[in-house]
Amino acid sequence: MVREKVRVSTRTLQWKCVESREDSKRLYYGRFILSPLRKGQADTIAIAVRRALLGEIEGTCITRVKSKNVPHEYSTIAGIQESVHEILMNFKEIVLRSNLYGTCDASICVKGPGYVTAQDIILPPYVEIVDNTQHIASLTEPIDLYIGLKIERNRGYLIKMPHNSQDGSYPIDAVFMPVRNANHSIHSYGSGDEKQEILFLEIWTNGSLTPKEALHEACRNLIDLFIPFLHKEEENSPLEDNQHTVPFSPLTFHDKADKLRKKKEIKKK
Repeated sequence: MVREKVRVSTRTLQWKCVESREDSKRLYYGRFILSPLRKGQADTIAIAVRRALLGEIEGTCITRVKSKNVPHEYSTIAGIQESVHEILMNFKEIVLRSNLYGTCDASICVKGPGYVTAQDIILPPYVEIVDNTQHIASLTEPIDLYIGLKIERNRGYLIKMPHNSQDGSYPIDAVFMPVRNANHSIHSYGSGDEKQEILFLEIWTNGSLTPKEALHEACRNLIDLFIPFLHKEEENSPLEDNQHTVPFSPLTFHDKADKLRKKKEIKKK
């Protein structure tokens, strides 16, 4: 664990990591400060950064599992201690790190008896498992087990749709977000017109990114979202040339309010 004393700058805006630790392979923690800020700025920054940390950072997950001779998700396989559903839940717990764009395939090919863990997954070179000890299944008999996997890089959530698989292929709920939680606190100092703020950010990640890497990526994504507003409107392509634009109503808010008020007056008469 790394912990440093907090020193507040009274000149230029600065940020610093004041605490960093690895609680486990799948839980990293970081604490950061940003100062000095004028009154109200800390809240503005914290809300935007927290939303970007939780929603704008991509992660990698297993999204589909395929195995032959599996009639349905809640069935059992001879020679395997866990049910198919339990195996799917174990795959959901696997944390991956990658430079993947889109999707790729992976597989497991083992012979029992023995334990199957994340270390038995055969992956492409650009995908890495954060914790190889994650349990998948227990083979109690000398059977051959082959499982095909689909891996995807995305952001947010992917909720599987219930269906009856005919080919032994089952989707998995995926949580792509590398950031498990993000909190902030604001501390004020000074008085009167000289009052300033310090922003403290706390970030927990699943190990696929460090908190510092997550903070860098979140801020970079925020900057990308605001870049279009830095260009002059006339430099962009006209709205009428965009086939996907939504037509705006010619009525302003006040026009609509007047029409609604007149309708109410007519009803009263």
